[in-house]
Parts: sequence; structure tokens; C-alpha cells
Amino acid sequence: MNVGILGSGDVARSLAAGFVKHGYEVMMGTRSPDKLKDWAIEHNVDRIGSFGDAAAFGSLIVLAVKGAVAAEVLRMAQPERLAGKTVIDVTNPIADRSPVNGVLSFFTSYDQSLMEILQQEFPELDFVKAFNSVGSGCMVSPVFEEGRPTMFICGNNDAAKTTVIHIVELFGWEASDMGAAEAARAIEPLCMLWCIPGFLRNDWEHAFKLLTRI
Repeated sequence: MNVGILGSGDVARSLAAGFVKHGYEVMMGTRSPDKLKDWAIEHNVDRIGSFGDAAAFGSLIVLAVKGAVAAEVLRMAQPERLAGKTVIDVTNPIADRSPVNGVLSFFTSYDQSLMEILQQEFPELDFVKAFNSVGSGCMVSPVFEEGRPTMFICGNNDAAKTTVIHIVELFGWEASDMGAAEAARAIEPLCMLWCIPGFLRNDWEHAFKLLTRI
């Protein structure tokens, strides 16, 4: 399976390296290909291009950009190149404001998630929310004393979610399917909760785990 990564920041790079590690062909889509050249050589990523190039290359797409520009990036990628494809939505609707006592602000409300907004604008894409509730350093092959952490996912297309569950588990996580796109209203704010120990105590090495009663 070819993977098109839309983005070039820490999250995009971490996930791209994870896909390469597990034998996938990867293309990075970015506005600034030059800034990825050294990194791409180090991590055996042979293909760097525009957002449109990555969209055309990938049968699976990863949207790993700032939430505020997510829709713009998808438009630049040309939605017709993405139609019918699974899009792993890693974005969070983080507002451009400083945290208050460690708590981030979102530009969305609790009645509509960013993923729902994107799904409405791009109905031909199959969005699945995942990898938004942990930092880039723990996204691939996380190791914790308590065992495998939980990655919460959601989306409207069951086949797309099956594909993403496979990736989540391959990358070392337990997947927990929270249902349709509306569940992103709860999953996206997990980013707020995950970041609090980081902002308050510089603790960025943790993850969530869902426990079920026997």
C-alpha cells in the first residue's frame, strides 16, 4: 500500500518513518520540499512532492498538519485525487492562543469537531480520526510499563476504520473504535488532556489506556 503524507512537521515525520519501518511506500506532501531533504535521506523516504503529488501517490492518506490549515491543505491536494480514499485525520483544532494553566484552547465547539467539519466539506473522503491524542515521540512502537496504550478512533466508513485499526495495531497500539464521526467531539479534546502534564511538568512521555472490567 502506498501512503501519502500531507504535512512535514514532527507528527508527519514520525508517522512517515513508522510506515517506512513496516515496509510501506511513502510520499511526503509539503509546501517546502527542501526542508525535508536531509530528513528523507536519513529515514529512507525517497519521494517528496506537493500536497497534490502525495494525494495522487497514496492509496492511504495521512492528514498531519495544523488544524487551522487542514481544509486549505486538502483543497491544495485536490479533492478529486483523494476521492474514495481513507484519510487518517491526525489534526486537532488548536487555537492560536497560549495555554491557560496548561489547558489549550480549541477553535471548535463541543457540538462539532474539526473532523466533522472536514467530512462535511469533503464528503467523498473517508476520514478516520487517529493519532491525535499522543505526541509524535510515542506514535510508533510505544513502550510503557502498563502495556500497550489505547488509540481511540472514529469515522463513518467501517472499511476505512478497519484499515486504520490495522495500522494502529501494527504501530504498537490497542485500537478502540468509538463509532461515527460525531465521536471526534470527544476524541479531539483528549489532546487537551494529554498536553496538560507537558505544559505543567514537561512530561511528554505518556499515553491513554482504556481498561475494561472483567
